[in-house]
Amino acid sequence: MPRYEFRCRACGDTFEVNRPMSESSAPAACPQGHDDTVKLLTTVALTGGPAGGARPASAAAPSGGGGCCGGACGC
Repeated sequence: MPRYEFRCRACGDTFEVNRPMSESSAPAACPQGHDDTVKLLTTVALTGGPAGGARPASAAAPSGGGGCCGGACGC
């Protein structure tokens, strides 16, 4: 289930709410009981590799050559 982040305008708290996408625009009350909240824009960063940026040995570039076509032409 998606998680949405909100900020309370009254007390400044930031909190998260799990709800279906069909309810993504519904208002959410602050855990302190305030109703004046705003949904925050959340960004997600996706990378093609594992955490830390290291590539596994099996994903390493082939050795020898390289050039324009990955070494197949010997350039």
